[in-house]
Amino acid sequence: MTLARNGVSIRTERLNKAFGPVQAIRNLDLEVLSGNRFGFLGPNGAGKTTTVRILSGLLRQTSGYAEVCGIDVSRDRDSIKAITGLLPETPGLYSKLSAVEFLEFIGALNGQSDEKLHRRIDSLLGVLGLEGRQDDLLESYSSGMKQKVLVASTLLHNPKLVFLDEPTSRLDPSASAVVKDLILVLSEETDTTFFICTHMTGFAEDVCDVIGILNQGGVVARGSPQEIVDSAGAGDLEDAYLRIVGGKVDREALLAWR
Repeated sequence: MTLARNGVSIRTERLNKAFGPVQAIRNLDLEVLSGNRFGFLGPNGAGKTTTVRILSGLLRQTSGYAEVCGIDVSRDRDSIKAITGLLPETPGLYSKLSAVEFLEFIGALNGQSDEKLHRRIDSLLGVLGLEGRQDDLLESYSSGMKQKVLVASTLLHNPKLVFLDEPTSRLDPSASAVVKDLILVLSEETDTTFFICTHMTGFAEDVCDVIGILNQGGVVARGSPQEIVDSAGAGDLEDAYLRIVGGKVDREALLAWR
């Protein structure tokens, strides 16, 4: 099996995806280095989820080229699924199972059922601070704890690359902080590459070492958070993001009716 070539986990060239007359991705050129925490920042409808679905082998592109860990996504999607993990924006979770039972179920779906799987489950639950609650039903878990279990399910097969699609979209600030710390810890302890889709600029600024800003299906800015802030002449990433993709309120127009 081919792994990342020349330290590159993701590479796309003029990648396009159309849904009928709607162009979701437009000539997307992208490169993500191995070990990066890459933030894919953009407004709703910009094409972030569509990109992830193509790169994770769930959707075929209309045209263009993409490879993940050296594998052509249009030729060997099964191999890509085997070496990547995906946490979608709206994942499923069986609340009547315990954390251990849920992870055993996910492992079985991936052909894992031996002692190695159980050692991996114990290790992940320990890293996530859930070792004292592993046999409790998931329905008794807080939102942050459930998200930890879902992240564990994504990492269960020790993927080289993890896709996280809006990992904090339904979480309160406390649970969001848990997910942020979790990503930072895992990136420090493993060589896993994280590809994180989000529209939360504060989260991206805290977690990601490289950011690509997507707008209307194409990348319009790329660099470290500070490089993007500096290039936009902004005070912080949120300000830079609004300058790049638009979205500032015209106060005079808004109050003109008075």
